[in-house]
Amino acid sequence: MIDAIIFDFGDVFINIDKEHCHNQLKKLGLKEWNSELDILNHNYEIGKIDEIQFMGGLQKHIPNASVLEIRDAWNTVLKDFPENRLEFIQMLAPKYKMYLLSNTDRTHIEKFEHKFGLSFARDFYSCFEKVYFSFEFGFRKPDEKAFQFILNNHHLIPKKTLFVDDNADNIASAKNLGLKTWHLNPKTEDVVQLLDYMKNLND
Repeated sequence: MIDAIIFDFGDVFINIDKEHCHNQLKKLGLKEWNSELDILNHNYEIGKIDEIQFMGGLQKHIPNASVLEIRDAWNTVLKDFPENRLEFIQMLAPKYKMYLLSNTDRTHIEKFEHKFGLSFARDFYSCFEKVYFSFEFGFRKPDEKAFQFILNNHHLIPKKTLFVDDNADNIASAKNLGLKTWHLNPKTEDVVQLLDYMKNLND
């Protein structure tokens, strides 16, 4: 019997488009997304560097664009947040212990809160026992430490905990720790179908 659920954020609740974001950066002059930028992004998402350092690192690859232009392009990854998903999670909140676990950075979260409004963001956050953003607590999926931190911190039993994510590597890590999982396909599935999915879970 599931009594706790850990949710991803991007493409589970808020729709995202990484390809569109990269195209916007290319329009500003980025030739290609490379391993150096992967490391830069990783360090920003685990809070090792701040926004100024991150944007400065991006600007080295896009020298003719301003930091503001780069920041705006970076935030185009964030798309819509269907209201029925908020209504669904609000309905679910009294029934389960729920947690949000997202690989994200301060820039994107500030944009989310500005784009949809603080009231909307607070209504969403309040559905969870705790919100874990990678840039705040220093761990990033698929690192098993990210899951272990939440399991230990909240005394969760893995086999009674469901993890919902659209990323196969993150799902694999959760499975390694004994969690139940739903590898959600954002093109064909929606988080509001969660209760139907859970009916088919093996105890």
